[in-house]
Amino acid sequence: MEDDLFTAAAEERREKDPTGSPLAVRMRPRTLDEVVGQRHLLRPGSPLRRLVGEGGKGPVGPSSVILWGPPGTGKTTLAYVVSRATDKRFTELSAITAGVKEVRAVIDGARRSAGAYGKETVLFLDEIHRFSKAQQDSLLPAVENRWVTLIAATTENPYFSVISPLLSRSLLLTLEPLTDDDLRGLLRRAVADERGLAGAVSLPEDSEAHLLRIAGGDARRALTALEAGAGAALAKGEETISLATLEEAVDRAAVKYDRDGDQHYDVASALIKSIRGSDVDAALHYLARMIEAGEDPRFIARRLMISASEDIGLADPTALQTAVAAAQAVAMIGFPEARITLAQATIALALAPKSNAAYLAIDAALADVRAGLAGPVPAHLRDSHYKGARKMGHGEGYLYPHDVPGGIAAQRYAPDGVHGKRYYEPTRYGAEARYAEVAERVRARLRGGDGPREEPRGEG
Repeated sequence: MEDDLFTAAAEERREKDPTGSPLAVRMRPRTLDEVVGQRHLLRPGSPLRRLVGEGGKGPVGPSSVILWGPPGTGKTTLAYVVSRATDKRFTELSAITAGVKEVRAVIDGARRSAGAYGKETVLFLDEIHRFSKAQQDSLLPAVENRWVTLIAATTENPYFSVISPLLSRSLLLTLEPLTDDDLRGLLRRAVADERGLAGAVSLPEDSEAHLLRIAGGDARRALTALEAGAGAALAKGEETISLATLEEAVDRAAVKYDRDGDQHYDVASALIKSIRGSDVDAALHYLARMIEAGEDPRFIARRLMISASEDIGLADPTALQTAVAAAQAVAMIGFPEARITLAQATIALALAPKSNAAYLAIDAALADVRAGLAGPVPAHLRDSHYKGARKMGHGEGYLYPHDVPGGIAAQRYAPDGVHGKRYYEPTRYGAEARYAEVAERVRARLRGGDGPREEPRGEG
């Protein structure tokens, strides 16, 4: 079935009645220069520009293109631009609803069109990863013989979801999520452009920021929300899309959260302090505020990793593992699914036993070093592997712990300035209670009854 959005008749109708189509359709780029984002694909001499024949040499490259990227990043748009630039028929199929029968019908129609009118066809196949291996196999003859220019789109890794013969015959282009700057430029163009809102309304900064949060990097979502807000404002007789009107139109409250200002740090601080205080529900609330405001999930994951060591430590040694695993998962999957991973980690950290002993221990040790209590390394601990080291007494008298029953040798390790200092003071919470017992036994064995009594932690 040919997509009516891209036919010549549809183009003519839109020119006569531009308000008859959705804003996202009206603002669809007509040339590569109008495409928002994807600068890595649009630089001069890039494969995509050569594909549409820029440079005066005519279209070059493979007859099949696979566009891989998140929703709303311009996959359909690029296919449409290619078809316009190369003056080819544009036909769209969705792998969700189409099958082998529909594919063959398009291919047969393309061959007839080429024979009767000399006009080639671009077949845009959305969600190709939903096609089975057999269904993807049905595309191979058309691609191999160049009966159609296939442009397939997928949100999933094509190396796992597209068959190897089709992948090897295709130009794979990876689309990146749109940035806030990309979407900001698109929204402002849509407000002013004759094809868009033609200046009928204005978009204040706070409303624009709310649209950016709603969009989540999706251009189609941003334009759809803008159109809803503009319609609501005009219905009220207003010439400005106020934040209140926009909230009503899209049924989504604006989160008071500035990613570059006080709210960014205040909410992040509240999240960590709620985890430290073991209030799992408050922690989830602040996590939700950060997610809803469009906070970078990697920033949240980094804060959780810090909390795992600063506030939990050895009271639950698995806390850091959980936080690191969450950060790795977030980097791999992104939003919206990453919200679940971040929630899982937040819950685990909030309900874990707490200890700041590791945090206090390293700060106490650093304080002594900065105060000049470093001192020379004891001679028996110095490196003795290089020539002449033994002559200087390096390593002399060192006891190899593995040769001692119990694996703990009673000898001095710390330099004179801090000998007997206690930096690590374990709590009796969670798993750290076991570390506390071990630490006391080891310290007693190391003293061996020959050293000065240990001093309390600090600079004393």
